[in-house]
Amino acid sequence: MHSPELLARIAAAKRVVSAQADVLIAGFGRAESNWKGDGSRVTPVDIAISEAIQAAIEGEFSEDQFFSEELTKADGPIPVTSRFCWVLDPIDGTNNFALGIPYCAISLALLEDGAPVYGVVYDYARRCLIDGGPAFGCFDDGRPVWVKADAPHAQSILGFHSPHDRRFAADATALVERFKIRGLGSSTLHLAYVAAGLFDGTVDHNVKVWDIAAAVALCLGAGGELRYLNGEVFPLRVFDLDQARIRYVAGNATVCAALTGLLAE
Repeated sequence: MHSPELLARIAAAKRVVSAQADVLIAGFGRAESNWKGDGSRVTPVDIAISEAIQAAIEGEFSEDQFFSEELTKADGPIPVTSRFCWVLDPIDGTNNFALGIPYCAISLALLEDGAPVYGVVYDYARRCLIDGGPAFGCFDDGRPVWVKADAPHAQSILGFHSPHDRRFAADATALVERFKIRGLGSSTLHLAYVAAGLFDGTVDHNVKVWDIAAAVALCLGAGGELRYLNGEVFPLRVFDLDQARIRYVAGNATVCAALTGLLAE
């Protein structure tokens, strides 16, 4: 039996993300680009979506902590102290969004005691909501979905971004030689598509917690697994804009085992 507190927050998460879909659509390919200190792109639409979702969540759940890639200002890591907290990436795939490439998403995660319990992702490319969590299942535009059950094979489709760190360049070669690769420019969608059964798995070396928190909940809800290659991420104890990049693989158990073994070679 799910608590009323949790169910109220899930309903709010779906509502506030859906409410920003038109904002994303209206700004697609038209928004002015600015550049942050780390060299990443940001647009006024990122900020507008962040502000709107934060205001809506804090208006309903003032006792919760709210973390966003774009709005959180701090001198250092922020301890996670509330029972419920929220992690938002207002536009994952901002480069795509600004350039008019459709693979971008709004990603909102609800965490309880630091663990992702529900995720809501608005997929601009397919104009639909993907939502779910470990105790709820996963839903693609309202339809129940699961990770693919197949063992990895030569026709398996993997989401993959080239590693930011050249030390892992050999991983790219190993994956390209064995599988079909898709690099969409959105880490959120790579993992969400695993949950929805569109991809067989995903490998990433470049993400931070806001890129994947919502899709982690989706993947777990869809019966998938994640294996972190450089230390566990959840339960989240601090939110840090300057955190190290996360390396992980995801898919069904067999896919995860195969990918972990391959990357360890």
